[in-house]
Amino acid sequence: MECIKKLQGIIFLFFIFLFVEGKANHLLIPMDDVQTNHLKAYGVAYHALKNGYEIQWLINYRGGAFILPFTPEGRTECLLKGVAFEVIPPSRLNAILSEIASPEVNADAIKLEKAPKIAVYSPKEKKPWDDAVTLALTYSEIPYDVVYDSEILDGKLKDYDWLHLHHEDFTGQLGKFYRGYRHLDWYKEEERVNLLTAQKYGYPKISDLKKAVVRTIRDYVSAGGFMFAMCSATDTYDIALAAMNVDICASMFDGDPADPDAQEKLDFSKTFAFKDFKLEMNPNVYEYSNIDVTDTRKLSERDDYFSLFEFSAKWDPVPTMLCQNHVNVIKGFMGQTTAFNKDVIKSGVLIMGENKVANEARYIHGEYGKGTWTFYGGHDPEDYQHFVGDAPTELDLHKQSPGYRLILNNVLFPAAKKKQHKT
Repeated sequence: MECIKKLQGIIFLFFIFLFVEGKANHLLIPMDDVQTNHLKAYGVAYHALKNGYEIQWLINYRGGAFILPFTPEGRTECLLKGVAFEVIPPSRLNAILSEIASPEVNADAIKLEKAPKIAVYSPKEKKPWDDAVTLALTYSEIPYDVVYDSEILDGKLKDYDWLHLHHEDFTGQLGKFYRGYRHLDWYKEEERVNLLTAQKYGYPKISDLKKAVVRTIRDYVSAGGFMFAMCSATDTYDIALAAMNVDICASMFDGDPADPDAQEKLDFSKTFAFKDFKLEMNPNVYEYSNIDVTDTRKLSERDDYFSLFEFSAKWDPVPTMLCQNHVNVIKGFMGQTTAFNKDVIKSGVLIMGENKVANEARYIHGEYGKGTWTFYGGHDPEDYQHFVGDAPTELDLHKQSPGYRLILNNVLFPAAKKKQHKT
């Protein structure tokens, strides 16, 4: 009997604790150096949105902290995922918001209202490389759908708020892997599948198929979509836009020679980010143009870093959101497209991360129509030189990765309530 009374007392105290804690009303998830798992913290924020809660992103406050309504489920999720959090009373929240609202403080509170529906443009067949975005989404437990050429051309993009372009070649040159990998099964399968898809939609060449895909994605962005690309999906997308009316593919890619005047026929007015670039027309060279600096940069791995710009949170909330981090200098990493030659970046493009000494931009952003695009150079933020066939990065070893945080900032960005610039 005594044991039953003790148990009843413990249960009573537990519910009193939950009631008192619930009265505290909010969870603060810090994103500064105190945070034990930055990457899964984004997943906690996403799931709160998915469950119908409105949350606040405190940009430039404690590394971009999140404020969530207190729920026992949210608290348990943080505990299970190893995400650091603080339970704060209304008085503390009001004090934080008052501090952030001060004109002298470069911070702001952005409401996140709806979990964005996410699509990853990626081939369905297995490739001998991974993708940093799908690794980040999987690790943080943020759901996404895989779409490829058929889904794009069938009009499925309208179902999604955010689109990531996987490591991809939009020029129709099959990644320029011809010289080193054309005899391998995965290369032959990629060529076969792409050609079948092209024929299905009435296109004689893979390059024509990719151009149709590029146009459809362009229209998706123009209508208000959010597009994010990494590695070769950045420069090849813009090259395809510039070369929409010219053949830049050698005969091994499409059965006929490239236009000898292709360079002169490029239309740079059609591109998102780049201008006046020079194509690499040799099919045996593993490069597309001088947009990418992989083969020309003189940085050693030890010296390879890039700096994030600091923007005004109250006047420029979009780039401020996209640059949230617990550090502002980030270790560089390579890819087929590592970083962007600043000499060929259009004047209206916002550079958010750069290595000024090397004259290269790593992280850039812009608007197109009603939507936005973001290009992030490099393949994997935690694998300096990722080769074809290398094993995927184990993100449980990189829970606080600042390079991966930039990816996840972009994932949550579409959830932000549109905020007009103050006048």
